[in-house]
Amino acid sequence: MQVDFYQLSRDPVDQVLPAIAARVLSLGERLLVVAADDAQLGRISTGLWEGPPESFLAHGRAGEGAESIQPVLLSQDCDAANGARHVAIADGLWRDEALNFERAFYFFDAASVDGARESWRALSRRDGVMPRFWRQDGRKWVQGP
Repeated sequence: MQVDFYQLSRDPVDQVLPAIAARVLSLGERLLVVAADDAQLGRISTGLWEGPPESFLAHGRAGEGAESIQPVLLSQDCDAANGARHVAIADGLWRDEALNFERAFYFFDAASVDGARESWRALSRRDGVMPRFWRQDGRKWVQGP
């Protein structure tokens, strides 16, 4: 299982996540996006809507119905009601339930960097988990050491 740590230093997660979601969907996969804060899920939803028409990312929110057909499902829980095998943890709070997915995208910022470091250390010691670190370099993402 692969866990990609994304350190947000330039853009907030609601601006970064649409590109990740588009990439996951282009692979024929589904994505579960998890954040405890309902307002943050609202900002992410807006970010998924605001791209150009050709990059529209269909999505829905858990609890609104039709979860099983959503290519991208936004939820406060790490439960893939849409059958996703990829999960994006958008609020910087690692959840061990993410280990049940094939791939996890773990977004963190300056406020959650200590938790991310602790999660990195713990996940690095687990069998079958491959953590990778990404940081923003201008508009691109580069893999860090």
